[in-house]
Amino acid sequence: MNLKQFQKALGQLGSWRQFAFLLALAERGFANFALFAELTRPADADRFRQTLDQGWMMLLQPERQSDVFRLLTRLETVRPDPVEHDFYGTGPALEAYLLLEQALLCHVNAERPRAEEGAAIAMGTVVTFVEFTEGEGLDENALIKLLDNHELVKIEQTFQKALISELQVTRKPGERFVAHLRSLAKNEGVSNLGLEVPERWQ
Repeated sequence: MNLKQFQKALGQLGSWRQFAFLLALAERGFANFALFAELTRPADADRFRQTLDQGWMMLLQPERQSDVFRLLTRLETVRPDPVEHDFYGTGPALEAYLLLEQALLCHVNAERPRAEEGAAIAMGTVVTFVEFTEGEGLDENALIKLLDNHELVKIEQTFQKALISELQVTRKPGERFVAHLRSLAKNEGVSNLGLEVPERWQ
């Protein structure tokens, strides 16, 4: 699947598939949020985890929808504040938060396409991390080469394409499929930055 095909496939995700795609991206970013919360307010990671789990339950049992506005209000209380917490980990945590927020918003306005924005947020997390950790002093060409060949960037690309492929061939989100998708997204507790979720939330 080339870039053009991938972008087209993102735009065609609808209904539960877009919701599932965004949930999976948020799941992959959970370790980034948990590591931030461990340094600030650990209880925030518990609340994020509970909200994310509720999202997966909504995907699995659409007939038993939760109060999405209540979940969004609850989630808002754990939104990372870059002004209050002026260190690098705030960014990846905020981006994980935004992915979960976008997933829940699929149920507020189902007609709005959100998958492409979510894919860009998740990839942006990886790109910014590579620039922050390895890009200092590089000129534009060297930085582009670094990003094009970096393992984390390739892993994120592969993961997002795998999600699209799984969603395209699945008729409905049954129990086995949702369990498989969650496992794929959890990646044994390792985030898209290669960071492991703290033991407390494993």
